Amino acid sequence: MTDIPPSDPKSSQRNTLGFDEFIAILVAFSTIGLILFWSFSRKDSSWNINGLLLPSPTSSAPPVTPARPGQPVVPFIVPSVKPTVTPSPTDQNTFEDELPPVSNLAPNEPQPEDESTSSQTTTRQQYSVVAPGEKLPTIPPPLAFTDVPSEFWGRRFIDVLSSRGIIKGFPDYSFRPNQPVTRAEFAAILQQAFGKRVNSTSADFKDVSAEFWATPAISQSISTGFLKGYPDKTFQPEQKIPRVQVLVALASGLNLKVPSSPDKLLSVYKDAKEIPKYALDKVAAATENSLVVNQPDPEIFAPNQEATRAEVAAMVHQALVRMGKLQPIQSQNIVRVPR
Repeated sequence: MTDIPPSDPKSSQRNTLGFDEFIAILVAFSTIGLILFWSFSRKDSSWNINGLLLPSPTSSAPPVTPARPGQPVVPFIVPSVKPTVTPSPTDQNTFEDELPPVSNLAPNEPQPEDESTSSQTTTRQQYSVVAPGEKLPTIPPPLAFTDVPSEFWGRRFIDVLSSRGIIKGFPDYSFRPNQPVTRAEFAAILQQAFGKRVNSTSADFKDVSAEFWATPAISQSISTGFLKGYPDKTFQPEQKIPRVQVLVALASGLNLKVPSSPDKLLSVYKDAKEIPKYALDKVAAATENSLVVNQPDPEIFAPNQEATRAEVAAMVHQALVRMGKLQPIQSQNIVRVPR
């Protein structure tokens, strides 16, 4: 009988462990195969297992997958979603947002900086309705005078002229619309409104010195035919100018043609008899060309009444409309002659 050596218990134990390991490896590979099959079957996987490692929304950076030797490094790109920003109602304005705001500070006084204002300005630029190559309006907004309410009869005339720098206010941000105008002040307004360039000549009047603040404006108004002096070689710059002189000056400077029937035109005024004789033709021409502005009653001319700043602004505005430099304004205070 052949003696068979007994089996080594240790060898038997090793065989059992090898079988268990084989089963574990088989299960692991099966699991990996199922995962790969599921990954490849996805339409948007692009054959990249990195799709399984998509970072959560709260993660600050995408995971980095080490490249295999010889493989180029491709960054993991996560498509970004742009937040939807809804502009506020103030951001949906048109040219008003592009225009400079009206400041209540003096010209040389620095503007205070505000971070919230800066951020609002940036947001408005993002939602601007102005095309990149489109020019912005060159006319700034009218000055916000403290004593010219919105319902004031001459508000629109004042706004148009103040926005163009033809008339200005006072240091306390008032306009004083009912204050009378002197002849020197009227000459300065004419200079700003019509801007005719003439040879610089000094005003040859006994009461106007070379150092007087309005001497250049007076000289220009004389040279362009708007104003005249008095027979005694005086200009009387501090005299309050009457309404009739304002209209005579405008009609003279614009070279308005005298109408064929001035008396008929002047009959629209209940107080036509108070108009000085020297001014009849000029006032008739001004009336025919819609330069006359009367308030509160359009039929009362009040020729010898001192002209107020609001009245001068309205009449100068009408003269600029007659020249084609401004658009007309509808106002019941403008005297219209029936055609």
